[in-house]
Amino acid sequence: MKKIVENMKSCLQPAPKILVSCRDADGRNNALAVAYCCNCSYAPPMIMVGIVPSRYSYKMVKETGAFAVNIVTKDQKEMFDYLGSHSCRDEDKFSKLNIKVEEGIKVNVPLLADCPVNIECKVVDSIVTGSHEMFVGKIEYVHADSEIVDDNGNIDFSKLELL
Repeated sequence: MKKIVENMKSCLQPAPKILVSCRDADGRNNALAVAYCCNCSYAPPMIMVGIVPSRYSYKMVKETGAFAVNIVTKDQKEMFDYLGSHSCRDEDKFSKLNIKVEEGIKVNVPLLADCPVNIECKVVDSIVTGSHEMFVGKIEYVHADSEIVDDNGNIDFSKLELL
């Protein structure tokens, strides 16, 4: 098999598509599509998300130290595409799409209620990696639709049609 040079930006794809939701100090909600997201510790459980500093949500996460990771399914492609291509600087994206929001239990963040998994995080560290600042979030609470959770409390991702 002959190997060729590929696009380095996507060398670890596929990965689940996620939306990061956040809230500013004045209570304004926002969400954006994030390309870089991964587990980075299991004890304590932590997730890392990369946000470009020019994004509107960047300042929100930087100031409040909180975000939620919302896992998206194929049925939510339109919402994912819209939130990833429009800025909260220009409009209230939640109102525009009539996004149903629930409140975090442990962290002051909006949860995208129609997403099957929502992960509340508090920022414990960050590192600038070039184009992105990687925010390390300690997982404070996980919400998952009951039909995708097994008897041991594990999320069965095979039951989801991830985007």
